[in-house]
Amino acid sequence: MKILVTGTAGFIGSHLAHRLLDRGDEVIGVDNVNDYYDVNLKEARLARLLGKPGFTEVREDIADRGVMEALFREHKPERVVHLAAQAGVRYSLENPHAYVDANLVGFMNILEGCRNNDVKHLVYASSSSVYGANETMPFSVHDNVDHPLSLYAASKKANELMAHTYSHLYNMPTTGLRFFTVYGPWGRPDMALFIFTKKILAGEPIDVFNHGHHKRDFTYIDDIVEGVIRTLDHVAEPNPEWSGAQPDPGTSKGPYRIYNIGSNNPVELSRFIEIIEERLGKKAQKNLLPLQPGDVPATYANVDDLINDVDYKPSTTVDEGIANFVDWYRDFYKV
Repeated sequence: MKILVTGTAGFIGSHLAHRLLDRGDEVIGVDNVNDYYDVNLKEARLARLLGKPGFTEVREDIADRGVMEALFREHKPERVVHLAAQAGVRYSLENPHAYVDANLVGFMNILEGCRNNDVKHLVYASSSSVYGANETMPFSVHDNVDHPLSLYAASKKANELMAHTYSHLYNMPTTGLRFFTVYGPWGRPDMALFIFTKKILAGEPIDVFNHGHHKRDFTYIDDIVEGVIRTLDHVAEPNPEWSGAQPDPGTSKGPYRIYNIGSNNPVELSRFIEIIEERLGKKAQKNLLPLQPGDVPATYANVDDLINDVDYKPSTTVDEGIANFVDWYRDFYKV
């Protein structure tokens, strides 16, 4: 198939593009390669893709309406995986406008591109952060998620609502994926595993929020990519049982689906740090701090729908995943 993937210089997007190309798909990769974090890492991810047959790089901004209209007209993708976004919970407190431009305006351009060019399935990245103030664990796609705790979370919830509207109005199949704390080789430098590894190796203290009592459903990158591909191949369909009298947030009368992709096995941050220390053979100096604004104390994914619909459940252990990341980090940065 010809598949448009946005965010191909990003962590998840670059891994996904490799998998799609390896199975014989053609990938149109869109990324503006912004400087939210180290551009050199993004360029290194892209360099690995540029040598592969079937990959076309488009270096443009998804928030540019005219450019996106022309892109869809020219390439006519059969399916779209939309991963490009302004990421980061804490950064959304500092620079909220970046989230409106990328996550709302950009997503609008993707929806319109799909609608006007007969795209057969749009799969897009949502986030576990949409669960916000929810406390019922594990988080289920059938729970109401109307209390986000950051603008980043609100923008992802908005994406789900916008997608639903297009599924309802235009019978356009859309699937939203709520990713839970993704980690692994080629990961983002603003994420905990990257920051901790870098600082521990340098002998610098690490900031440990919520005194290390955070719990996160850390999900390995290969498991995330497998979940994306399985749901991409499983085109969203209407739920014939859906009722407005008892509305199910995870499905619809339209061809609309939401899935969690998480390890279904939350790990306390303090234990996560211990595993990094064990792998590095070096103890961390810890600066214990309170919970940060916008952060949630715990995430835990209910993946029953993922299992039932596409027969998949993430399985990589945190020990294995951290080991793979540390090996990559040492090799990439020659540490």
